[in-house]
Amino acid sequence: MKSIKDQRVLITGAARGIGAEVARQLVEKGARVALVGLEPDLLSELAQNLGSENIWFECDVTDFQALEHCVKKVIGVFGGLDVVVANAGIACTGTVAISPVEVMSKIVEVNLIGTINTVSACLPAMIESRGYLLLVGSMISHVSMPGSAAYTASKVAVESFAKTLRLEVAHKGVDVGIIKPGWTDTDLVQDQMKGLNSFKGLFEILPWPFYIVTSVEKCGKEFVNAISRRRRSQCVPYFVAFVGPKSWINKIWEVIFGLAAHRLIPESEQEVKDLGRFFGPNSMGAKLIEKSRGKSGES
Repeated sequence: MKSIKDQRVLITGAARGIGAEVARQLVEKGARVALVGLEPDLLSELAQNLGSENIWFECDVTDFQALEHCVKKVIGVFGGLDVVVANAGIACTGTVAISPVEVMSKIVEVNLIGTINTVSACLPAMIESRGYLLLVGSMISHVSMPGSAAYTASKVAVESFAKTLRLEVAHKGVDVGIIKPGWTDTDLVQDQMKGLNSFKGLFEILPWPFYIVTSVEKCGKEFVNAISRRRRSQCVPYFVAFVGPKSWINKIWEVIFGLAAHRLIPESEQEVKDLGRFFGPNSMGAKLIEKSRGKSGES
């Protein structure tokens, strides 16, 4: 186990939820953190609460040049980097049949391309410090859940990227981990629970252990544990690792959702249409779509 004290850590998607909680727990153990995200008010407040040694930057992980510039600033302040947590991610609430292509594309862009950008911008510093990269996947990559096609695809890709990257940088002294949280009590999950009755219906038929909701605090603790042990792979909760990848679980999963799909999927699609939005009210997805449209209008 490696001491976290004095470790220099960069966290993307750090304004709220898991990212913010991981930052808090790391600082409690003596680390210095650089908070990166798209909500300057929340980032500023969090950094102030964490103490003067911790810094924040507003940055979109899908903009590589901006992210590279941000990383250089962090290195300028910290003198280097020891740990990077590629946590930034978004999800939508619609099926493929009703979701605009730009919505699904944005999910892949943030979750996968944003992770690749983060790794690429930070890798030279990671090689210099023989550091640790922790990429955030998802428990849902073990199974399939209606309404999450683009999200699931992006997280499966992130896991594959992490596995290959690990082989590529091992001889340089850099360790790479993938952490796969399940349902965590964040804004992302709360938005879906509150906004869609059909989502609740799908959630209620999940088999054990996929219906377990982990507190943000407990999830953050598992992230910190993965960092201190430089783990290759970790699930939250941990016992998902023993049942998730098994083929029999996937077969049962498909039967359960197959039986419910005829009722719940049409209900879900209609609810999303009635809401008139594809991202939760607290998601950065809508803001990113608006930003993309603005750039298209300027060109």
